[in-house]
Amino acid sequence: MKNHMFKFKFSLPIVLLLLSVLFINVSWKTNNHDKNLPEMGFTDTMANTKISKAIAFDNYINDFYTESGLQGSGLSLPLFHKSLVGYLNLKRQKILNNQKNILSIIDFTKKSTEKRLWIIDVKKQKLLLNSLVAHGQGSGENLATQFSNTAESHQSSLGFYVTQSIYFGKHGKSLVLDGLDKGINSLAKSRSIVIHGAEYVSEEFIKQHGRLGRSHGCPAVPEVLKTKIIDLIKDKTMLYINGNSTHPSKHLNLNIAHNNLQSLFKTI
Repeated sequence: MKNHMFKFKFSLPIVLLLLSVLFINVSWKTNNHDKNLPEMGFTDTMANTKISKAIAFDNYINDFYTESGLQGSGLSLPLFHKSLVGYLNLKRQKILNNQKNILSIIDFTKKSTEKRLWIIDVKKQKLLLNSLVAHGQGSGENLATQFSNTAESHQSSLGFYVTQSIYFGKHGKSLVLDGLDKGINSLAKSRSIVIHGAEYVSEEFIKQHGRLGRSHGCPAVPEVLKTKIIDLIKDKTMLYINGNSTHPSKHLNLNIAHNNLQSLFKTI
């Protein structure tokens, strides 16, 4: 009996010591957890890091959308989200001009009578211009429903583009577009798909015909705005053309966009 009591008394301090060490360790981890988080509040585990980056990205886009003038302009939040994902992918590939930070979007799910071109300054988080824009004759009447990458189809092409050089042709000042999605718009240059002005892109034409005039596949803009539009988006800025059909694009990688959100702040 005495030996048993002796052993109990001897082990009790050890148990208390172990409990004390455990308490201190848990307390230290709890109090120092936030100090170990990387910038923007991302956690250090891989799973939580992905979740945090996705949340940060969505919060950034929501704030951008509401504070830039895009909300209420007719541009949908999902399309803006998709376009910015592509923008960050192309930034990562160093395809775009870091000095301009211009993002342009055309939404051909809207009728030609609606303003469906948006030009956005990503640096200033500001909508610069919202305009009418025409689709191709082969794509439809008031609404574009068919799209092609084929020569002489006179249809518009969807997907991501980077703007190239200015030239003067039959439509005057025009801007070359280079299609970046293979099989979707990759023949844009050989098809002479460019930004140019046209008299049939106007409110007056809509009043007379109930729709805009149509091009041979080019995203034609109002004649009175062509110089302003071309000068804003020239020199390797991104244009995304959206339509009612889905298309695969390697430039819509969400992980790349989430991982490069911080680099966006550095470049702007």
